[in-house]
Parts: sequence; C-alpha cells; structure tokens
Amino acid sequence: MTITSSNQIQKQWKISTPPDLDGFADAGTGLPILIRTLLAKRGIVNTESARNYLATPKSLTDPTLMPNISKAVSRLIQACENNEKVGIFGDFDVDGITATTLLTEGLGNLGIQPIPYIPDRFSEGYGPNIEAIKKLADQDVTLLITADCGTSSVNEIDQANRLGMEVIIIDHHSIPTVLPPAYAIVNPKLNGSYGSEPAAVGVAYKVLTVLYQKMKRPYAHIEHQPLVALGTICDLVPLVGENRDFVRMGLEAIRSTNRPGILALAKESNLEVSEITAETLGWIFGPKINAAGRIKHGEIALRLLLTKNEVEAEILALELANLNQQRRHNTEKAIILLSKKINHSDMQKPLIITGDSTISSGIVGLAAAKIAEQFSRPSIVMEIGEHESRGSCRSANGFNIVELLQRHKDLFIKFGGHHGAAGFTINSERITELKNRFFKDANLHFNLNELNSELEIDEYLELNNNHHQTMQWLDLMGPYGIGNKVPVFLSEKIQIVGKSSVGKNKEHLQLKLIHQEQSWDAIHFNSSYHDLKIDEYIDIVFSLEHNNFRGKKKLQLQIKDLKRSNTE
Repeated sequence: MTITSSNQIQKQWKISTPPDLDGFADAGTGLPILIRTLLAKRGIVNTESARNYLATPKSLTDPTLMPNISKAVSRLIQACENNEKVGIFGDFDVDGITATTLLTEGLGNLGIQPIPYIPDRFSEGYGPNIEAIKKLADQDVTLLITADCGTSSVNEIDQANRLGMEVIIIDHHSIPTVLPPAYAIVNPKLNGSYGSEPAAVGVAYKVLTVLYQKMKRPYAHIEHQPLVALGTICDLVPLVGENRDFVRMGLEAIRSTNRPGILALAKESNLEVSEITAETLGWIFGPKINAAGRIKHGEIALRLLLTKNEVEAEILALELANLNQQRRHNTEKAIILLSKKINHSDMQKPLIITGDSTISSGIVGLAAAKIAEQFSRPSIVMEIGEHESRGSCRSANGFNIVELLQRHKDLFIKFGGHHGAAGFTINSERITELKNRFFKDANLHFNLNELNSELEIDEYLELNNNHHQTMQWLDLMGPYGIGNKVPVFLSEKIQIVGKSSVGKNKEHLQLKLIHQEQSWDAIHFNSSYHDLKIDEYIDIVFSLEHNNFRGKKKLQLQIKDLKRSNTE
C-alpha cells in the first residue's frame, strides 16, 4: 500500500509487507495481533523468542567470546599484582567518558593506580597523540589502556611501546587494514565472533566482568550499569541483542543509583530518577555530557561521573547545563551559515561537503548530523584551518561512511569511525581533491534517486481509547533506536480541533486532534503545515509516546508526516 504525502519533501507512505505469524500459533490470546505483527517485522518470529524478548533480561553474551579479552585480562591481573600505574586514554564523547569512568573505578578498586586522561578536542583532537603519551610516560605509566579510540592509531601506539608502555586497546570502531602494535586489541569488530556490536563502554564492562571473575573479587555490576546504558544509547550503536539488554538493565539500576553525578544531572533537569528513560539519557543527559568536550574540556564530564561529593556534582552538572546552552547557540549559528552555502547544484550530488573557518571542531559533528537529516544524504562538515582542517561525517540511507574514508585513506593525516559516523584530519590544501574524489566515489555507491522516497509504516492503527494498553506493550518492546526502530503507524481522517506553533522559533506544530470522540495531543517537529485550519481532517503517520508534563504522564502522538485527508 503506497500513499503520496503532500509534504514539501514528497515522501511515499508505504505500509510494510505483512509478516508470517504462524510462529505465534501457540501464543493464545495474551499477545495482541498488533504486537505479534510488530515483533515479527523486527525478526522476533515465534512465541518463545517473543517471550524472551519481552522478559526482564537475565544474562548477557559470554564475555570470553570477545576477541583478545583473556590476553588483556591476564595483563591487567599482572598490573594489579605489581601495583602498576595504568594510563586510561579516553575519548571526549559520552561513550569515551563513561568507558573511562568504568575503567578508572574498576581498576582502582583492585589496587591499580589509574591515571585517566581525556584529550582536549581543540588542541589534541580525537584519539591518542604523541605529546599525551609522553606526559603519561613521565608519570611512570607502564600500561596504557585506550577507551573508545586507538584501533587506527598505529604511530601513536608504536610510540607508547618505545616509551616502555604496553597497550591494551578497548574500542569498537571499524578495523583498518593495518593494526597498531598493541599488546591486546579488545574490539568486537576484530573477527566478528562476538555476535553483537557493543559501544566501548560495553566492551569495558565486559573486560571488568572477566577481570573480577578471574581475581575472584565481587564486581558491583549495578554501580556501572547506568553508565553502560548511557554510553550505549548516546553512541548510537544498534539497540538489539546485548545492547538492548545493556540499556534495560541500566535503566533498572538507575532507579536505585547513589552516584552523585547521575543524581545531579537528574536534579538539574528537574527529573526524579524514577522518571529517567532511554530518551532522557539520549536527549537530556547525553548532550550535557558531550557539551563539556565540545565547548570546553571533556574532563569536566569525567569529574562529574567520578565524584563522590554531592555538592561538587551539582556544581559540575550546572556547568555542563550552561555549556550545553552555549553549544546549542553555536550549533544554530553554524546551521544557518552552512545552509546558506548549500545551493541547488549541491542538491544534485550524492553527498554534501561543506565547512567554514568560523565553525568550531566541537560542533562539526552536530552540524553534519543536522544537514544529513535535513537533506537525507551523507554529509561532511569541516572546520577549515589555515594548514589543517578537521571534518566530521554523518551517514544517511544506509551508506557506510567510514568505508568511504578507508577507500581514500591516503588523503588524511588521521581518520576513524564506524558505519554511521566518522571523522578525519586533512591538510587544507587537499580539500578540493577530497571533494572531487568523494563525489566520484559516492556516485558509484549511493543512489541519489532513492532519497526521500519512502516513509515506512508498520501498521494501520485506529485511534481509540485502548491504546494505553498498547503503549504498555510498546514499552516492553523498547528501548528504541538503530536496529529497533520505534513503531510507526498510519491513521486517517483525524479532525483538528486545536493548533499552535511552539518552539524557540515557532517551528514546531502542536495539535489537538479528535477521532471517534477520543481527543489526542500531537506534536509535529519542524513542521511545514502551520497553515492547517481548525476542523480540517488530516491523515497522519505517527508514533505513540509518553509525555511527562508537571508530573503527569499521558499519551501523545509524535507525527512523522501528514497530509490533508481526501474527504470526497
């Protein structure tokens, strides 16, 4: 079933093919047909797998399947026995910060002397660098651990070896053709045997799990599970299998957390810990933690998560909130500037490459993500420097952005990333060459004709007063994200009884809808339909969500697209 939307982007609404539900024949009446259908469309095709999928998670993937984890743990046991100083070099994003927090606490509790190090985004850039490694060597570090970086750092790891350090890489980024000379590389992508794709914080959690088991020491999993959930959600890894369970376990553990940093973030956000959801972690906590590295220094966020002092935590949480406000302002300015640079000829190309000397490297990733979303194609945004420029890449429509960089690795001073996001540093004089090569390459690997073509809908859903129960089932199917998309529904001939434009620039459309004498609140973000009139009828593509307002939880429709109904 295909319907043309009257949206400015002109998407085709397509209800996905009905799945085979024979595997649910023994489910009885307890599992609604709608939920069976949604599960089957997500690869859960029988009653037993549905029962396991919806139940409270009990076990995770065997950590010993992780490549090189046994070798890494043996070296860490040696470090414990010798009371070594261990440097922990983490990335400045949420995944890197949470992974560094886990390793700092987990190793410190075993007698290791951890020395965490978060680089300055502006003066040092992403990943290990020679000067930082020298600083750690000067502090008598004999074992270096990288967290959420290092897989592509051949020269830097070689330098660490020359300075007398052995190196354990804890990472999840794509594997380059040449690996660094590390003592152990613990990366689930190394040989594909692990079976899932955890973020670096998930890899760190598995390393600590095995380490504590081998040393016959009790590991307080519940203290670290909220951080594993936070890093997993914010790094946009697939929320399937173990990653989904990481998040579910972490959200449950948050209910009883005593970690001052989490409590301070909740307080600053006017939330009770009982109200924290996956969306809270991804859209409220995550941006504040990331803002530290984007605007000032990631060490501020690390201090927040490590502190045991409630007063210090509240001060740091407020600082992060202020930095996040500045980050928003800077991002808005950058998007306005870059949007003016994107012209009609750019829209005929398979990817967008843009940049400016005034844009900070702290927000190029955010700008690239916004542009990729707005124009539905891979986007690269650069902070253009006099001698060197830093670029951030975001994918769209399934295009593997890091493979693009790997095919042209000779262009870069350094680069790294994964399927959906990547970054690089390049000599500024080679930017024109980069554009020419990337456009030619993308024309071979990306179909421009498929852009904006379809909006996939799970099922037709009649709006009625039974959907509170439906929402309970949908909650069990979550959390949602990459690999586990939020269910999307179609409903037709819905009457508008109220409307208002909301948001800082009045860019969002808030609607009051009615259908079969049941009223609904709805929100359409970045809407082009502010000219809708009261009493008009519309067809909507939407998802169901909770709206917590002043302590009251109610259902809300988040509209993905809409069109005026055919009332003839």
